[in-house]
Amino acid sequence: MIERPTRPTVAQVRAVGQPPSVRGRANSEHWVADVYLRAISPYLTRVLLRTAISANQVTWLMIASGVSAALTLLIPGLPGAVLAVLLGQLQMLWDCCDGEVARWRQTSSPKGVFLDRVGHYTTEGLIPIALGLRAAGFPNPGWQGSIWPLLGALLAVLILYNKALNDMVHVSRAYNNMPRLEDKATVGIPQSSGLRSLRSMVRFFPFQRAYHSVELTILVLLAAIVDVFVGGLGATRVLVVALVVLGVVTVIGHLLSILSSSKLK
Repeated sequence: MIERPTRPTVAQVRAVGQPPSVRGRANSEHWVADVYLRAISPYLTRVLLRTAISANQVTWLMIASGVSAALTLLIPGLPGAVLAVLLGQLQMLWDCCDGEVARWRQTSSPKGVFLDRVGHYTTEGLIPIALGLRAAGFPNPGWQGSIWPLLGALLAVLILYNKALNDMVHVSRAYNNMPRLEDKATVGIPQSSGLRSLRSMVRFFPFQRAYHSVELTILVLLAAIVDVFVGGLGATRVLVVALVVLGVVTVIGHLLSILSSSKLK
């Protein structure tokens, strides 16, 4: 049993807040957490544990950071894109810390999981809408008659539907009194050899990972940099079209993969 002093060390926070069951998750742990945020988060969590802030209140900070990341995309040019990337990273840092605070104080709850879902769904629904407005030239005159806000809204629907497919699996299993799925990569492997081959090919170009807030904001920043050198909003608009087309492919592939895997068995 690891002690839980009122003023823990970083090593103690890491031991309690980042157990193997968390670090070993195949789908729930984002790559930025693996690469560097989990190295940083215990330092911030240690500070938070010295305050009265609750884990759910930290999650609200995560939600606010994500919404802010989307809204800053409405600032034209590089400033808005840079701010969005920074706030997207901050959102993920809070996302690491809220769980660490909950595990340290032993206050994990369904409400915390629910708020976490609210945060990610809200952010990843707002970013494509803001991206569509950005591609239309908002707030400059003439953006209202553009098709880009519509494409941004369509992209938001695709992203949210793709995210909802995962939750649909858990709901379907719960309705049938089936055990909770383990968060392992092997669970989602399709049983169809054709789909397995396609899945292997996609690993060389993992476009399906582009629909998380972190990747979306980074892609917007890259497009904004190109737009600075080329002039206009061409790169941003190409990005919107590419994300919509690949979004359709992602949703169809995800649906077929679920139906062909052991997730519903």
